[in-house]
Amino acid sequence: MLEQAFLETLMDKAWPAVECKDTGEWVLRASAGVTQRANSVWPRNLPGMLAETPDKASSPDIERLVSSASAWYRQRRLPLIFQIFDDSRSAGLNAVLDGQRFTRQSETLIMVRGTDALETLGAGPKSVELSDAPTDEWLRLWWSVDGRGGEPELEVARTILTGCKSVYALVRDDDGVPAAVGRLALVDGWGGLYSMATSAGHRRRGYGTMVLAALLNQGAARNLQGFWLLVTASNHGAQALYSRAGFVEQGSYLYRQAPLRRAPGGC
Repeated sequence: MLEQAFLETLMDKAWPAVECKDTGEWVLRASAGVTQRANSVWPRNLPGMLAETPDKASSPDIERLVSSASAWYRQRRLPLIFQIFDDSRSAGLNAVLDGQRFTRQSETLIMVRGTDALETLGAGPKSVELSDAPTDEWLRLWWSVDGRGGEPELEVARTILTGCKSVYALVRDDDGVPAAVGRLALVDGWGGLYSMATSAGHRRRGYGTMVLAALLNQGAARNLQGFWLLVTASNHGAQALYSRAGFVEQGSYLYRQAPLRRAPGGC
């Protein structure tokens, strides 16, 4: 199993925000609103927050940091969102966010596996196309499944995706139409599986499994120490696929967003 703090660092490097501010306690990330991950606070470290029991004496310090983060995101016309990992370290921060009525969104499971028994997945079909940069076809398919927005947002997403060294996989159907894609982020000797997407008309036909096998074998060829991936808690089909591929759950996180403030009404 990966040590939690190291895993969080890998995740941050694998999906790098366009703009970051390291306060010493937290990392503030902004990317024009494209994806929650790249537009959220990573509360990396905070005395008092790390205690197993929320420390009332630390609440004013946390509230001060929340207020400062709020101002930073307000300057960028973005909502204040925290990526909160589900462990005892988050107790103090969660208590403050509860008091300020932050919502809870997008619960996500973290799954990991080593490099053992990769041969059981097979070598991966030769039809899987691999590249070190996302092609336009790759981007369009992924964006059609997971994207939100138009061309400007897609270009921001391209910047995020290419922010660290990665391998991009694409598989086509028999007619040459792109069917599924995926990305293996290469970070500090580990591989992060991201952007696994299958077009609506190609699902449940094994294309996602082909992409997964190809990327895992690419990681093995590069002598990676292991792999991690992120999957929403509600996506039971994907969880079953990853479990069959040897991944096991190691924690979870969710996003907590500040309540929207309505403008005053009246004429």
